[in-house]
Amino acid sequence: MTDVKNVEQENNNTFSLVRQENGIAHLIMDVKGDTMNTLKAEFGEEVSEMLKEIRQDQTIKGIVLISGKADSFVAGADVHMLANCTSAAEATTLSRQGQIIFDQLENLSIPVVAAVHGACLGGGLELAMACHAIVCSDSPKTALGLPEVQLGLLPGGGGTQRLPKRVGIQKALDMMLTGKQLRAKQALKSGLVSDVVPHSVLIQTAEKLALSGKVKPKARKLSVMDKLLEGNGLGRSILFSKATKMVLNQTKGNYPAPLKIIDCIRASAEQAPSKGYQLEADHFGQLVMSDVSAQLRQLFFATTDMKKEQGVEGVSPEKITKAAVLGGGLMGGGIAFVTATKAKLPVRIKDISHQGISYALKYGYDLLNKKVKRRFMRHSEMQSQLALITGTTEYTGFGDVDIVVEAVFEDLTLKQNMVADIESHCKEETIFASNTSSLPIGQIAEKALRPENVIGLHYFSPVDKMPLAEIIAHEKTSDQTISTTVAFAKKQGKTPIVVKDKAGFYVNRILAPYMNEAAILLLEGCSIEALDKAMVKFGFPVGPMQLLDEVGIDVGSKIGPILQAELGDRFAPPAAFSKLIEDGRLGKKSKKGFYQYNTNSKKKLVDESVYTLLGLQVSNTNVTEAQVERCVYMMLNEAARCLDEGIVRNARDGDIGAIFGIGFPPFLGGPFQYMDKIGAVTIVSKLNQWQAEFGERFTPCDTLVKMAEQGERFYN
Repeated sequence: MTDVKNVEQENNNTFSLVRQENGIAHLIMDVKGDTMNTLKAEFGEEVSEMLKEIRQDQTIKGIVLISGKADSFVAGADVHMLANCTSAAEATTLSRQGQIIFDQLENLSIPVVAAVHGACLGGGLELAMACHAIVCSDSPKTALGLPEVQLGLLPGGGGTQRLPKRVGIQKALDMMLTGKQLRAKQALKSGLVSDVVPHSVLIQTAEKLALSGKVKPKARKLSVMDKLLEGNGLGRSILFSKATKMVLNQTKGNYPAPLKIIDCIRASAEQAPSKGYQLEADHFGQLVMSDVSAQLRQLFFATTDMKKEQGVEGVSPEKITKAAVLGGGLMGGGIAFVTATKAKLPVRIKDISHQGISYALKYGYDLLNKKVKRRFMRHSEMQSQLALITGTTEYTGFGDVDIVVEAVFEDLTLKQNMVADIESHCKEETIFASNTSSLPIGQIAEKALRPENVIGLHYFSPVDKMPLAEIIAHEKTSDQTISTTVAFAKKQGKTPIVVKDKAGFYVNRILAPYMNEAAILLLEGCSIEALDKAMVKFGFPVGPMQLLDEVGIDVGSKIGPILQAELGDRFAPPAAFSKLIEDGRLGKKSKKGFYQYNTNSKKKLVDESVYTLLGLQVSNTNVTEAQVERCVYMMLNEAARCLDEGIVRNARDGDIGAIFGIGFPPFLGGPFQYMDKIGAVTIVSKLNQWQAEFGERFTPCDTLVKMAEQGERFYN
């Protein structure tokens, strides 16, 4: 029987203690007014008082830590409180306070078991690991991880010290350096949790474990390799050296958090516990005050805010219950996949051939089957998701479709015919969303009977991985269509930005000048490998030449003239590049481009014959900082133009679009945050210098000139 009086006394607090007849007390965390639990600094005193009460009550035989939220445990620490820190010392103190509270929990003389259901991340997992044992539900909603590295931070509540002791050094490195989350069975296999049970018996199982007194984590079974690497100083030295080398190779030194995480995990294995915890707190404080973390946290807040917004303020989206895709190619298959697996909606694929439909179905099957093989999902779950995807060579099954995404060839007449077909085979309210990357949506809707239902929905390849979607409204697109399409993209797991209907939209428009400038540098004598290395070192995920190979050299050649015709000669691709198309060099898809593809080498090798084809002699194998800036500043200048023309609604959307769409370095915060950091005066000065030296394409846009004169910024 529950102690009702106790609940009433505590119900205004975040933590409440509910005693059970069997001697177990439930310590319940429930942050009032929030949909999810997050840890806040002000909870420290309340928890200390609660633990004091537990220590003084001799009738309590054990504690089960429970969330008061229906579908989550603790999502992490409240990131907003870090913004209030004005010094590294303040942030370090915040970390130490959390460590002390968790130590008090761990040092209770009675068994403490965390009953985890739903998200148990960051500070939430640190809280759970401070308990003597963890039991979690087998629900797909349950996920455990320490994702702080994604915010440029490390776990500051003892996570770097406790996790290695539960799962081992190698697994701890993998989890903390990537922010990887474990599902219930993975957590059990790794030794992170003691048991996995159905949600219906979770608390009962946790109570039994607490009453049994057997709450110490099971001893890890070390393989021979584990003993060699983790069980002695030399092995650990090799392990940490390898991890450091891998981190530097991936981050190019642009992100400080991973190296500090390695430092803390090393301390957990080789130093006294007190020193390990102090090192963690010190590193945490330094990272909180770093510009990298500030930018990554700002990006986190921006994307969180966007999730709450509608496409058009005040206009609620219509409910979508069924979707369709026109075209069963790589794009169509990807769009159908995210619609079925993320949005959980039935989706009908229409293609002119059964082969196209089969290709799209296989695309989804292959992706899901990988998850089954890795035991990330059950085979039955894969089957139920695949069952949502069906195909047809006619328009059967289209009568009740709410939205149709068109992913056919970039041909205006073909797309206009698709609009007419949908208007004759679907409901009057059915939205026609075109996945065009270059054709104006207004032209696609030109012959439509209901142009208000026509909109652009531009995905990026591969659809299952790339997080951005551009929502392009033409002049006659209704507000209702915009809001509904934005909501649909969100259900597919995308971060949508609404952009204006103009050539290139936003992402391709700012990417094109950057790519063109890189091509010009190649023609000036820079090597392909040096160009790509320099841009990756700057922070892009891949270099421009490799990106051109990935996207398709022919795709770039088609988009270039469209942009040049509508926006001017600064978009003119180098004429010499036409030789690449004539030679059949389309990139990765034709296994012939800037790089070699018919090779067994694990390292990407440049196809040296490109230089001969273009009549070049490589004279510069080291790309200078100024040459890197020429490419980047072309992108920055165009981004500022896009904001001025209303292509993007605000600087925030422009930053998110560039980071999620083309991999602009996240640690720089996006092109607008980066321009604010550099300053308009510096940007305009360099653009003017290059304009005089290299030509009119470097002419600074009016917005930047005005900002330089008036000392303005994009963000206040």
